[in-house]
Amino acid sequence: MKKAKFKRWVPLYLMMAPGLIYLFINNYMPMAGLVVAFKNYNVVDGIFGSPWAGLSNFTYLFNDAWTITRNTLLYNIVFIIINLILGIAFAIFICDIRSKACKTIYQSAILLPFLMSIVIVSYITFAFFSGDNGMLNKTILPFFGKEAINWYSESQYWPVILVIVNTWKGVGYGCLIYISSISGIAPSFYEAAELDGASKWKQIRYITLPSIMPSVITLTLLNIGRIFYSDFGLFYQVTQNSGQLYDTTNVIDTYVYRALLQSGNIGMASAAGFYQSIVGFACVLLANVVVRKLSPENAMF
Repeated sequence: MKKAKFKRWVPLYLMMAPGLIYLFINNYMPMAGLVVAFKNYNVVDGIFGSPWAGLSNFTYLFNDAWTITRNTLLYNIVFIIINLILGIAFAIFICDIRSKACKTIYQSAILLPFLMSIVIVSYITFAFFSGDNGMLNKTILPFFGKEAINWYSESQYWPVILVIVNTWKGVGYGCLIYISSISGIAPSFYEAAELDGASKWKQIRYITLPSIMPSVITLTLLNIGRIFYSDFGLFYQVTQNSGQLYDTTNVIDTYVYRALLQSGNIGMASAAGFYQSIVGFACVLLANVVVRKLSPENAMF
């Protein structure tokens, strides 16, 4: 009986094998390299032959630990919240459009920034905020009688600028996922609600939002898992790597990159990656525990 069951599933096991092999080679074999974070790595001795360094590779992270941790956490929390709210709102608006042509145009328009290279986004940002020829300094500020601002030297403006740029570029991805979730809701639910006299807001509150909640929770948990991984291009390329902006734009990724350029120490860079992975994994576990308490059916595990 057991042999018959096994033979029945053999084709599926064979179909799974290439994917599992690739997953093991690509995702799990490189994890042996985590040992570099605890070694004084040198090319001659190799990864496993290099002398142990203990936790010394982690010490440099804590020279500016408060600044980079604060920036990384706060920026990513704001990014997650704003992209979540706007992604759901835009998805609901687009799904209410009757014309298929208009719906396609809006979906393409909101996704286009997400598909752009961060280099292009940085040039678009520079076109607005350039001190000499930027649109704000040349057109908008003079129109209101304001003096020109050297944007790339004034750090107080950049938390808002970076949030706007990230939202413009990233909201389309979540929006499309929510659109697909909303499209899967049976129209009969809305028809029944309309017959009962439910307003549009009540339909959204009691039908749309509960129906897309599994997608919302899954996407949020994945984003929380990467909360210590910043968008390197956003904080490095968009800000033009301006030294005057480090206090408000320096995050773990850019800090490690600059430190690696200066020291060339691979062990330090590996230590930062190890630190980010462990904290990100802990954040996912903690968030999943909270979800399991509030809504067990939507927990990931």
